[in-house]
Amino acid sequence: MDAFRGLTIAGMILVNNPGSWKYVYAPLRHAEWHGWTPTDLVFPFFLFIVGVSVSLSFSRRLEQNFARRDLYLKIVWRTSILFALGLLLALIPRFNLSTLRIPGVLQRIAICYLFSSLLFLKLKSRGRMIVVFSLLALYWIVMKLVPVPGYGAGVLEYEGNLCAYIDSKILAGHLYKPGFDPEGILSTFPAIATTLLGTLTGDWLRSSRTVLGKMVGLFIGGFGLTLSGFLLHPLFPINKQLWTSTYVLFTAGAALLLLGICFWLIEGLGFKKWAVPFLVFGTNAITVYVGSSLMAKLMGLIRVSSGGEVLSFKAFVYNHLLAPWAGYLNGSLAFPFLLILIWIGIMVPLYRNKIFIRI
Repeated sequence: MDAFRGLTIAGMILVNNPGSWKYVYAPLRHAEWHGWTPTDLVFPFFLFIVGVSVSLSFSRRLEQNFARRDLYLKIVWRTSILFALGLLLALIPRFNLSTLRIPGVLQRIAICYLFSSLLFLKLKSRGRMIVVFSLLALYWIVMKLVPVPGYGAGVLEYEGNLCAYIDSKILAGHLYKPGFDPEGILSTFPAIATTLLGTLTGDWLRSSRTVLGKMVGLFIGGFGLTLSGFLLHPLFPINKQLWTSTYVLFTAGAALLLLGICFWLIEGLGFKKWAVPFLVFGTNAITVYVGSSLMAKLMGLIRVSSGGEVLSFKAFVYNHLLAPWAGYLNGSLAFPFLLILIWIGIMVPLYRNKIFIRI
């Protein structure tokens, strides 16, 4: 799990920090609307991992007879910290509350963690399966049948969809884009389903089945969910920004497949050395995500004079150190890899000394 989490965090750094947004390979961009690219898998993978971790962590605490009250307090505390960190990242560097983006990546992680944790403590696997099915079915029905003033029902385009309408009414002025936010209110409900599917996977991994049995189950479940999302795409398009029900199925299936590969390599074949850099990331995932985000912002703020022009430090590194020898596209790709190497270097001492920063 730590290796899979580390892979996902590295993927987040890779897709969020090109040297120049003008020069990005197509697979490292989000799909413009319907459809998907490898980049569209990264965020749901992390939510899926949150769900797996919820199952593994809380089940262990329940077996150790932790008081339920203490578990609930931990859930509320962690949710609050994650949400606050998300708001802080949105405020930096201008700290303008009037235009603060309220939804966001960490905010969605916080909310999904909150509900998946509470549901894990309240429901067995079967109950959570019912909740997942209900969330996906109801979201599909609502998006298809509830009319939007001026547009009607069933609009799934950028303008006129129900998610955008709700966000613009409740969070106007505090969205990623005017009138729409990919981490908005309504689309958070199917994102909770993504996280709950992770808890069900954690249940599977905690079972008494053999390593082979667990691995086969991961691959069968992965192929089944991915195929389901793909086959249902014509009826309800796979769409990351709307976090459609088919997107949940498709990405959860892909997460199971990648987790199955990691499980097969590490637990089945005993190949572990390849995963060490990702273990370094995965054991301090939130620290790396927040730290790399702050570093990227700082590199955009620092100004450097060069050849009569003033550039951000990031632009200077890209224009004068990377692009001249690697070219525009490969230089842009090299920048996030440089950040990944820097953060591996920062986190290795923590990993070696078993210092894991938990929230």
